[in-house]
Amino acid sequence: MLGPPGRSALLLLQLLLGLPGLLPARPPGGDGRPRYEPTWGSLDARPLPAWFDEAKFGVFIHWGVFSVPSFGSEWFWWYWQKEKRAPYVKFMEANYPPGFSYEDFGPLFTAEFFDPNQWADILKASGAKYVVLTSKHHEGFTLWGSKYSWNWNAVDVGPKRDLVAELAMSVRNKTDLHFGLYHSLFEWFNPLFLEDATNVFKTRKFPASKSLPELYEIVTKYQPEIIWSDGNGNAPDTYWNSTGFLAWLYNDSPVRDTVVTNDRWGVGSICTHGGFYTCSDRYNPGHLLPHKWENCMTIDKRSWGYRRNAQLDDYLTIEDLVKQLVETVSCGGNLLMNIGPTHDGRIAVIFEERLRQMGAWLKVNGEAIYGTKPWRAQNDTVTPEVWYTFSPEEGQVNAIFLNWPVSGTLELGEPQAKLGETQVKLVGYKELLKWVALGEKGIVIALPQLTPKQLPCQWGWTLQLIDIN
Repeated sequence: MLGPPGRSALLLLQLLLGLPGLLPARPPGGDGRPRYEPTWGSLDARPLPAWFDEAKFGVFIHWGVFSVPSFGSEWFWWYWQKEKRAPYVKFMEANYPPGFSYEDFGPLFTAEFFDPNQWADILKASGAKYVVLTSKHHEGFTLWGSKYSWNWNAVDVGPKRDLVAELAMSVRNKTDLHFGLYHSLFEWFNPLFLEDATNVFKTRKFPASKSLPELYEIVTKYQPEIIWSDGNGNAPDTYWNSTGFLAWLYNDSPVRDTVVTNDRWGVGSICTHGGFYTCSDRYNPGHLLPHKWENCMTIDKRSWGYRRNAQLDDYLTIEDLVKQLVETVSCGGNLLMNIGPTHDGRIAVIFEERLRQMGAWLKVNGEAIYGTKPWRAQNDTVTPEVWYTFSPEEGQVNAIFLNWPVSGTLELGEPQAKLGETQVKLVGYKELLKWVALGEKGIVIALPQLTPKQLPCQWGWTLQLIDIN
């Protein structure tokens, strides 16, 4: 595909035609890049780098000290110490000595089985195009040796390893995935944050000495292509100086051209400001949105962090996950699917299996997912569980159907077929399929009679509709 003309070509055209203002105003020290002001008006106008919309599918990894108790939720510390929820209090009383603190879990976060190359292989096999690791959750423990998190980081305590650096290196060396980092703005029990909160955020000790320096540190050190912010602590974006950080990120950081960000930068920014919108956890509206969005969800329905006490039916099945992916992409979103590794650095086999299953499905059906755009209809009006995407380069419509009809025929209410021109293919099957048009709109397709072994894949199938109106 031809890209936009380069700067020199545009400059030549401008000189030849004497056109004013063809190019964005040169910044001071001008290299031709637009400069973004630290205001939402300016920052929100930045185009989202194209790779993100094309990627469609990423893997989220929630890993930290909460992976040690691995009970209930990654919000363990808060539920146990602040809310004093009975199951958490009882769990601690039954299993740990009196006086045991959350900080005592730190040295037990050992990661002895963590093999970043193996993680990279699993991520590659999943078909994901990006990965987002929790560099720091609300507990404040950093998975890198942060200068700003003294004695509460993975290099000083626990694994004694820079987990962010190791995973970043393996992902970049062994895969083509984009590497991203999650970062929590606030920390539940940090005294500086609690002091600022007591002052109704009129003081800014915590962002100035902790969260902002950390953000600059991870961007400079690891050059993540996604900054997935979270945890505003009920403070406004002005307290966090989010717009100041984002202006630096987009103007002067080492990832200024490729980095994408989300919408969690302070009270009032979610679903309104930033790069792509997340709106809420597990956000899946089921209809087209005017702004690029992401559905961040988790394979374990009850927790983002690993839970030793999870039951089999707490995990979404591969059918559930394919359905989430297809619905999300049809409506213009990306799917960010979460796994929680164990304290000793393993991706539990059930998570590995789900990731590999997703990869097997995408190997067959990926052309109906990656790089697609939403079609004029997102789902079919006649047959339920049929979702559409559009492949702009091929000019074809993809109809992904999640249930193979018992009758052997599939009726679609949306496509307008053209007699003698429209072709219908089942992805992974060689021959063209027979079809009959239903008047102005609608088509009935005869599916091939295949044994379970002959099916191109399981869990959902793609029809390519070529030459339809």
